[in-house]
Amino acid sequence: MRIWVTSVLVDDQSKAMDFYTRVLGFTLKHDVPMGEHRWLTVVSPQDPEGTELLLEPSEHPAVKPFKAALVEDGIPATSFKVDNVDAEYHRLRSLGVAFAREPMDAGPVRMAVFDDTCGNLIQLVEMKAD
Repeated sequence: MRIWVTSVLVDDQSKAMDFYTRVLGFTLKHDVPMGEHRWLTVVSPQDPEGTELLLEPSEHPAVKPFKAALVEDGIPATSFKVDNVDAEYHRLRSLGVAFAREPMDAGPVRMAVFDDTCGNLIQLVEMKAD
């Protein structure tokens, strides 16, 4: 069994696609119209056949209070692994990305948390043992 698709709930799919591709550097994998919304996935350019991230519309009534509670408590919606958190932090800051938590050590990882502009906090993780 493998993880094929995982999702992040976004307020605006077009805005999310721009942020996740242009700013974060993911590659568009699928953009399939589905009525009012789209099956919109991105992948890592380092692993184009790997796990897809679905930029899923946050239309369900339970989503808004759920996402608000996560953000209020500082809980990231998901995590992305990077080779160097500090370098990625500086790259993203130079592009105007707002960080909720600057790079810090946390046990076996170095981490930072940013706002994805679509209603989520996203964690960057660097494995210190790598």
